[in-house]
Amino acid sequence: MSAPAGALPERLLLGSGPSPVPERVLQALALPTIGHMDPAFAEVMAETAELLREAFVTANGATLPISGTGSAGMEALVANFVDPGDRVVCGVHGLFGERMADELGRAGAEVVRVEAEWGRAIAPERLVAAAREGLDAMVVVHGETSTGVAQPLEGLSDACREHDALLLLDCVTSLAGHPLRLDEAGVDAAFSGTQKCLNCPPGLAPFTAGERALAKLGRREQPGRSWYFDLSLVLGYWNAGGGRAYHHTAPINLVYALREALRIAVGDEWLASRWERHRRAHAALNDALAVLGCRRLAPDGEQLHPLLAVTPPDGADEAAVRGALLTDHGIEISGGLGPWAGRLWRVGVMGAGAEQEPQARLVGALAQELRVDATDALAALEDGWRA
Repeated sequence: MSAPAGALPERLLLGSGPSPVPERVLQALALPTIGHMDPAFAEVMAETAELLREAFVTANGATLPISGTGSAGMEALVANFVDPGDRVVCGVHGLFGERMADELGRAGAEVVRVEAEWGRAIAPERLVAAAREGLDAMVVVHGETSTGVAQPLEGLSDACREHDALLLLDCVTSLAGHPLRLDEAGVDAAFSGTQKCLNCPPGLAPFTAGERALAKLGRREQPGRSWYFDLSLVLGYWNAGGGRAYHHTAPINLVYALREALRIAVGDEWLASRWERHRRAHAALNDALAVLGCRRLAPDGEQLHPLLAVTPPDGADEAAVRGALLTDHGIEISGGLGPWAGRLWRVGVMGAGAEQEPQARLVGALAQELRVDATDALAALEDGWRA
């Protein structure tokens, strides 16, 4: 017989996602389910879309949560804005760049990979140089979750617009945790996930598309390869103008939860202040873990604030320590991926997890498992939060 939900262990989620879900969001998730065409739900949808525009810092009308995880957002991005034969420049410097390149290839694109080693950002001038031979789109991962690296976007939009190409963005881990102003950066379409800095359960993919992207979609003479993710159909359900048309049954309670998470993220806290809190939290935790012998993978200036990837201290058993944190302390952190499997800890610094108290709990538990005194590391953490 399966255990009841109440028997599940409590965890402090400080891995690469999901992140800690506040009680307010859980309460919203438990609100009574109503119909997906109910006018009352339409009001929830409208507020959620407007709050997402604030989080993305965009005026795009086509802003909504795609019904599906962050990977569904990737599928929707490619299915709507990349056609077979398109020449697409794709930045690859980690697992999620690799996945994007794979998805583009499956869509029939001519994929031009611009690569950097895992743990480093791609020099923007290299992406710009790849665009000079012509392109239909450029796709980059703004926050590479596998390595904790933030990708600079300077100059990319201008390079794309010289060829009437689209700039497409994966901001799953950076949205609401790392500085990102989509319209200012000239991004034409982007997707994210709810389970990172928004502190919402997984299952929805925040998504936005501007006029240039929608114009390309409108020029298609044949329907795209995906019915479920076809924005020309989905927007008929999400956009109120002219009446809502049924497309699919939305995950109603997840939308409730996302609305509440966004109220916290961009309503209760000014977005710029939230970005600064994540920066400070990342720096403070990095200082504390350095005292314990950890070293950040990303160099200064390339770090992704919501995700701190560090190498364990010399002699530490990466998997054993990580397992003990979970089973003995109820704290989840993530291991490395790809070439960094077994050699990296990935620590989430996301939303409610980007606070001193949960970080102190992690530092204390980690010191205990490493058999070292936590005093100096906790002092470094406190000093970092005071800075």
